[in-house]
Formats: sequence, structure tokens, C-alpha cells
Amino acid sequence: MTEFVTSADGTRIAYQAVGEGPAVVIVDGALCHRAFGPSAGIAARLADGHRVFSYDRRGRGESGPLDGYALEREIEDLAALVAAAGGSAALFGLSSGGALALRAAGAGIGVERVAVYEPPFSTTEEQLARFVDYRTGVTQDIAADDRAAAVARFMAFVGMPEPMIDGMRQSPVWPVFESVAPTLATDTEVLDGAVGAPVPTERLAALTVPVLVLDGGLSPESLRAAARAAAAAANAEYRTLEGQTHEVAPEVLAPVLSEFMTTG
Repeated sequence: MTEFVTSADGTRIAYQAVGEGPAVVIVDGALCHRAFGPSAGIAARLADGHRVFSYDRRGRGESGPLDGYALEREIEDLAALVAAAGGSAALFGLSSGGALALRAAGAGIGVERVAVYEPPFSTTEEQLARFVDYRTGVTQDIAADDRAAAVARFMAFVGMPEPMIDGMRQSPVWPVFESVAPTLATDTEVLDGAVGAPVPTERLAALTVPVLVLDGGLSPESLRAAARAAAAAANAEYRTLEGQTHEVAPEVLAPVLSEFMTTG
């Protein structure tokens, strides 16, 4: 059942909660929300022993629009969810949602611990430059209201071959992607895209809560290098889920998260 919290700027944020136990908030990555993406499956697996909150980040699903977007608004959205959870919660963030979760963990909003899966930071000069180019292009696409171009640009950026992108354009899910395409631009803000999405070493080093960084054994080396660098910067626990890709299986992920969320 969908419920709503009101963020500090008055925007309504849609969420649902399942299970009983210590609170965990799942933070989705690019193009994903409760009705489209991995959070529902992960929440179902974590619900045995946790009260799991999955939500639609602003501009997605049933939540309010991106009007007047600033990164601080997304932190305030999470603050409202943590308050709804009783004032304290753990966070789990996937991909760019992991970068947002790490930011929120240092914002003094009641985050007790944070786990992330493959936050897509840049670790080489080439990656930094490539991300700046991507951010510039996707921001221009959204400014021109060319949602299809923004989605295609994102898919090419993450390595999808052109013929596969062309095939996706004809699939029933393409309109779903286009419906949340403006959030591709705002996601670059979460990652400090103007400077190439570097690993935020100083911010991570300042975290005072337990941190777990995960990657998949079959994921691209660029994502695994980013996970290792983030873990080192945060003095975090780092684990590889063997046999997994960036699209991690909930049944593999959930036991590891549950162990971390209930330890100590």
C-alpha cells in the first residue's frame, strides 16, 4: 500500500513499507522506482527481520515533480522517510542511489549505517572526462525536452550497443524510461557530475557510521574499481558477490545486507 511523506519543501514522496524490525530504506539508481526496478524484490527478501521502506525518488513514480530541484531536496526527502521510520534507519543504495545514500549518511538525518552496491564513481582521468561529456549531453537533451535522446545517451554511456538501444526503443518499457528521463540529469548532480563523478574521498572519510560497499564478481572492472576506492576512502567493509553483475540478484544480495544491518 502506497503511503506519502511530505518533504521539507512540500513535495510529496511516495513510499511503501513491508516487514517488521529495524528500519531499512532502499535508494534506487538511475531510471528506477518502486514499480520499475529492483527495490521491490530486495524489499521482499529483507522483510523477514526488517521494516523495509522503498520509495519513489522525486520525479519518479508517484512522488512529486523535480520542480526547483537541488541535491539538498533529495537529502530532505530521505530525512522525511527516516522520520517516518521512527527517527533512525539504515540505508541501502544501488548504483547512483548508492552515491545519494552515502551523502545522506553524513547529513545528520538519523542514518545509523549504510550499504551501497557499485556506486558509479570515476577512478581514471578518462572516466572523469567521459562523465563530464555525458552530463553535458544529457542536460542538453532534457533542456530540449528530448527524453528519448536522454535515455539513449544514458544507455550508450553505460555500454549498451547501438542495435540493442534501437531494439529497446520499440519495446513496451521505452515509455517507462522516458517518463523518468529528466532524473538522468539530476542523478549527475548526486555524483558531482560537473567534475566527472570522482570518488568523494574527503566526504567518505568523514563518515562516522558503519559502511558496507559491495560489488559483483562479473561486473565491469570500472565499477569494481569504484567500489574498492569508495570502500578504502570510507574505511568500509568491502565484499564481492561472486557471479553477480550490476543487476544483482535479490536472493544473493539480501542475506549479505541483512547480516550487515543487524551486526553490532
